[in-house]
This record gives sequence, structure tokens and C-alpha cells, in this order.
Amino acid sequence: MRPIVVMTTVGNEEQANLIAREIVARRQAACVNIVPGIRSIYRWQGKICRDQELLLIAKTMQEELEGVMATIRELHSYDLPEILSFQVDQGEPGFLAWIAASIDKDAELSEEEDDDLAFSESDVD
Repeated sequence: MRPIVVMTTVGNEEQANLIAREIVARRQAACVNIVPGIRSIYRWQGKICRDQELLLIAKTMQEELEGVMATIRELHSYDLPEILSFQVDQGEPGFLAWIAASIDKDAELSEEEDDDLAFSESDVD
């Protein structure tokens, strides 16, 4: 299994929290960092645009990339969401093992984890 990092940007904190939580809840990634304060300047439909965004950085494995991409597309409000993946050439061995263990769909959930994953839209900050 090859570790990767997947990045996307979103327009608001509510969407960032929803996408991050779903990716982790579905065991598609071990962790998603949400980085606020991103200023994006880009060309879209013939115009140069400037927006404030949040950056999501998901740590996962190559085998989960299609699932992560599908979740982002499902929950994202943009017509064309940015979804980029990068291979991780090296990393702390224990951290890389934690990523692999965290996305193991055969692993049993603890009671706390099971309760935490049963959330509703109202739980999103």
C-alpha cells in the first residue's frame, strides 16, 4: 500500500467540516487537515476570480483515492472541485502504519467511535 496526500479547496467552513468528517467516517483517510485563510486567484469561465477558501489535506493510501474523490464530488458545491493527489515517498514509519490501520474497513469500531460517527448536519460547525 502506497501512502498519498489528497488536497481539495472549499468555499466555507461548513463544507470543509462536512467533507473532512465524511472522508474520515467512511475510513477513506486517516486524517483530514483543514487549513483556513487560503486566497485563491484563478481563471474560470473567461474571468480572473479571487476567493477566500479553505484547504483540505487528507492522508490516505493510493487504494482509497477513488473513494476519496467520489466523496469530495458528492459533497462539494463547486462545478469542478480541485482534487489533487501526491505520493508520499518517505515518512515516519509509525505514522504511515497509523494511516493504513485507520482506513482498515475490517477493523472494529470502539463504542465512542461508533457514537461519534452517528452525526447529523446540525453537528457541523
